[in-house]
Amino acid sequence: MEQMIDQLKEIIVQIATPYVTGTGFILPGEGLIVTNEHVVRDNRSVIINSDCVPKQLAKVVFLDERFDLAFLNMPPDLTCKPTGHLATKEKVREGERVIAAGHPYGLKFVATQGIISSTYFRNGDIQYFQHDAALNPGNSGGPLVDRQGDIIGINTFILRDGQNMGFCLPAHYIRSAIDEFKHAGQPEAIRCPSCSNIVHHGNLSGTYCSYCGVPVRLPSQSEQYEPSGLAATIEDVLAELGFNVPLSRLGPNNWELLRGSARVNISYHEKTGLINGDAYLCYLPRDGNKPLYEYLLRQNYALKGLSFSVRGNDIILSLLIYDQYMNPDSALHLFRELLDKADEYDNILVESYGAIWRESSV
Repeated sequence: MEQMIDQLKEIIVQIATPYVTGTGFILPGEGLIVTNEHVVRDNRSVIINSDCVPKQLAKVVFLDERFDLAFLNMPPDLTCKPTGHLATKEKVREGERVIAAGHPYGLKFVATQGIISSTYFRNGDIQYFQHDAALNPGNSGGPLVDRQGDIIGINTFILRDGQNMGFCLPAHYIRSAIDEFKHAGQPEAIRCPSCSNIVHHGNLSGTYCSYCGVPVRLPSQSEQYEPSGLAATIEDVLAELGFNVPLSRLGPNNWELLRGSARVNISYHEKTGLINGDAYLCYLPRDGNKPLYEYLLRQNYALKGLSFSVRGNDIILSLLIYDQYMNPDSALHLFRELLDKADEYDNILVESYGAIWRESSV
């Protein structure tokens, strides 16, 4: 089981767009990353990151609204050799044990176990496997694997109040979509949502499907995301601070920044008007915490506009500001202060108070 989980970690990819976060999985033999269409919808490219994939933008090359499938180009700079592949067995049985893997709520890798409760749930004319492995928002697009580690399908949706009732599109649909996409021989394509034919630059009639005349839009024809309001102000400030803004987006009104060894999350909560920045510095030491807590309390007394807190095992440096008091100049000053102090404090906490680097946690 442990070896299988390690193999799963190598194929699972975290996906982020300005709209949502989700999961995908690498099929190295196909040169593709597979995910759900609803995860990458309206994006030309999306952010990907995993144990094997350095954080980067990946191009969307295939969209299939009918089966809720999408393909991304697999990057060439993998840092390991993932071994993911689709199951070839014809029969999945009720009662069979399975594992669902993904990035729920944008968190790091999570795997849950369950069993297949139905192999023939139908939504229209599409078959799904029903299972009880726990799924959460962010798991969409992740694989469902059997006990041999073969990918038997892609987790696509859950039922509200369904008590862990998840639904997985079987692997043969994925196999068929890959074959159709590759047969087209084009760098990008889309399945027409009306007639189900594969449409690409070679047979596109203007902006219409050449088979049935329905309007279609290839991935590269998606409108570029343009932030507005305070989100635009925040992104302008991040750009001025030298960050790659498209690569920093992590779902709606969320951004993730790296400065030195610290990870900084910026969030804007429109309903409350709060902008908060949390710099995750390091972990609490396993013992002898009293001097560290005393240091944090002294710093909280001395700091202006920033404060330390402990959440679980994380030591966090935070700022909080209401949108009505924020302008580009104040945001630039506050964000720069948070980033600089985060890079300074993590070294002090580790070297002088025994805190643990995030990278070396166990």
